[in-house]
Amino acid sequence: MARLAQTAGLTDVQQEILSTVRDFVDKEILPVATELEHRDEYPQQIVDGLKELGLFGLMIPEEYGGLGESLLTYALCVEEIARGWMSVSGIINTHFIVAYMLKQHGTQEQKEHFLPRMAAGDIRGAFSMSEPGLGSDVSAITSKAVKDGEEYVLNGQKMWLTNGGTSSLVAVLVRSDEGHPEGTAPHKSMTTFLVEKEPGFGEVRPGLTIPGKIDKMGYKGVDTTELIMDGLRIPANRVLGGATGRGFYQMMDGVEVGRVNVAARGCGVAQRAFELGVRYAQQRHTFGKPIAQHQAIQFKLAEMATKVEAAHAMMVNAARKKDSGERNDLEAGMAKYLASEYCKEVVEDAFRIHGGYGFSKEYEIERLYREAPMLLIGEGTAEIQKMIIGRRLLEEYRFQG
Repeated sequence: MARLAQTAGLTDVQQEILSTVRDFVDKEILPVATELEHRDEYPQQIVDGLKELGLFGLMIPEEYGGLGESLLTYALCVEEIARGWMSVSGIINTHFIVAYMLKQHGTQEQKEHFLPRMAAGDIRGAFSMSEPGLGSDVSAITSKAVKDGEEYVLNGQKMWLTNGGTSSLVAVLVRSDEGHPEGTAPHKSMTTFLVEKEPGFGEVRPGLTIPGKIDKMGYKGVDTTELIMDGLRIPANRVLGGATGRGFYQMMDGVEVGRVNVAARGCGVAQRAFELGVRYAQQRHTFGKPIAQHQAIQFKLAEMATKVEAAHAMMVNAARKKDSGERNDLEAGMAKYLASEYCKEVVEDAFRIHGGYGFSKEYEIERLYREAPMLLIGEGTAEIQKMIIGRRLLEEYRFQG
């Protein structure tokens, strides 16, 4: 086993789970990832394999058919999967966030209805906050729900749904003014709706359209889509938690654990980039010796490995903090920020080590070079993370003058 990115203090069960996932990645994902990515093909066989392993229910409580594992176990599994192909970890991560939101905030009826089928992988989750003109300003959401008897009518356009086509359950954040008079703070007049739909594209239920996949630079294979609601009717019992006005807090709780998992994805991609770089450096010869024996390359490898190790340590710390029941928005923000930035840098250094061959689609590093930038944006940009970190630091180190 490689020396980098090891995690101390794991139980025998955690080690067994990680060993199983690592073997699956090596045998089932790495050999086919680049080919599927170049074809932008959904990895159905890989997803079916993850379903058999029980990974869709990894953090869902045992009473609902899941494995009841910790966020740390989940994050370490995501790290391994992202090492194989980041898109596959995205399929898992969005599902996990919806399951987590249901577990933490759902009514008992909602938990009993959805969680067992989510644990089995029969229902796949996606969540939706962003809109075409929204960016990072969640308070600017314009999609709206209006009460009509025992139903709500939803209208608006959402953007950047991972699993938008393949999912059958979408947690959608919209504005809901019912019970919240004009002038109410924006974050107190938002509600999360649990929207069930058929997988696929086009009109997937009356009033709900998934137009098609967005063509992306990287992060291919997984479907990223828009979502258009035009008179979409949702029963009142599909308001997450049973009460309106709580959606913003529910989504932020989900995104907070999602940031730990984006950090884990950054760690996994960086690890793979380091593996490719250190291997190529020992195979490629210049001036009569492997380039790994040139001091300039050794310096680069040293910097890459240190970044891999540092990002992994911060990700593990953030996960353990959340598992302990403590507030972890500071640690999650730091981990997501550092891991995504270091991932980009490690991938670029591995790309440089490959020289001209790194520009060829025959080499795996070309794929990683296009995938890494997504992590700088997903679950909050670097600038958003720094805002979160800065505010929390001022809370912790408040000057008493």
